[in-house]
Amino acid sequence: MRIPMLPMAIFVLFNLLIDSYIYRALKRRCKAKWPAVVQWWSAAVLYMVVLGVLALPFKSGSNQTLLLVMWTVFGYFSIYIPKYLFVIFDLLARVPKLFGRRRLKWLSLTGAVVSCVVFILFWWGALINRFRLDVKEVEIPMAGLPAQFDGYRIVQLSDLHTGTYGNDTTFVSRLVDEVNRLDADLIVFTGDIVNRRSDELTPFVRPLSRLRARDGVISILGNHDYGDYAVWASDSLKQENMQLLLDMQRDMHWDLLLNDTRFIRRGESDSIAVIGVENIGDPPFHVYGSLPKAYPNTGDSVVKILLSHNPAHWTDDISNHSEHNIGLTLSGHTHAMQMSAGRISPAVFRYPTWGGLYADADSTHLLYVNIGEGTVGMPARIGATPEITLITLKKK
Repeated sequence: MRIPMLPMAIFVLFNLLIDSYIYRALKRRCKAKWPAVVQWWSAAVLYMVVLGVLALPFKSGSNQTLLLVMWTVFGYFSIYIPKYLFVIFDLLARVPKLFGRRRLKWLSLTGAVVSCVVFILFWWGALINRFRLDVKEVEIPMAGLPAQFDGYRIVQLSDLHTGTYGNDTTFVSRLVDEVNRLDADLIVFTGDIVNRRSDELTPFVRPLSRLRARDGVISILGNHDYGDYAVWASDSLKQENMQLLLDMQRDMHWDLLLNDTRFIRRGESDSIAVIGVENIGDPPFHVYGSLPKAYPNTGDSVVKILLSHNPAHWTDDISNHSEHNIGLTLSGHTHAMQMSAGRISPAVFRYPTWGGLYADADSTHLLYVNIGEGTVGMPARIGATPEITLITLKKK
């Protein structure tokens, strides 16, 4: 990977200034010399490690190379974001010196404590919280729901990003056990089962094939599932990568919908339609999906559930569009940016519908966004605990 030299130089210079500030502060305020020495040399070693790792060809390299880069960058920022915070607090503590007064030592101490807490939160999110499953139970009323589907139970999973786990199937196996315990009528998976390459899924075929529901498992693709984030020597290799993913989902006994629809029936007359579109979303994500292809007449009276990976599809094309009689859309994609505290998440600056249940102006079109179980980019979940959604349909 080629690293843009000017932004990287500015970034390194800025961090050198941060480290120099902390070094000088430790040297002035600590009687012992070792804290300042440790700060300087640990920073120097970290710079060399990070720059060396970023020079690796992780876009064309193996999944192990990508994981090495991911964890190295995460470790770097888990150290430097606390450093930034400490320097901000310490600079504020020095403001009184501009007026001939003493530094506010309590504010510097507060900065040190906040920095330590943030560092702990980073690693709590990486080592503990990203494996803590959260089952969210939601009742969703739907107009015109056939009587035999009143109380129908759907488990939604999304964004597993199995490549982030390497070959360790422990978490995914526990996820499968938890889902099976819920005894659902239907399981749906709303995309992003891998990070870059289909072979990341290989170790997880066996545990994921254990998922059980009365009406099976229905899945769709997400933006990460097409191989667009890897470098391919030829188009044919990329096509082979796509075919491998299709074959593995078939081996898992998942019903992968590629702009297609499945009807679930109860008795002779009651049925609902589950529509699955390929990825549709906002730039820079590629559009592969087609709702007209998946279900040509979305205005008919059939009760429909749409599986669409990116909630922007609902926001842009479904909500407040009376021509679509699509009562419920299920999406993923956002991860709540893997950071949240209750209903507060930075994801809101990118997606107004980033997690949970949403409705349009007259509540005829509902959306549920599952914040996913896996991680990508940052191998941590600070809040935003891995979600299993248990949806119970109710007759409105």
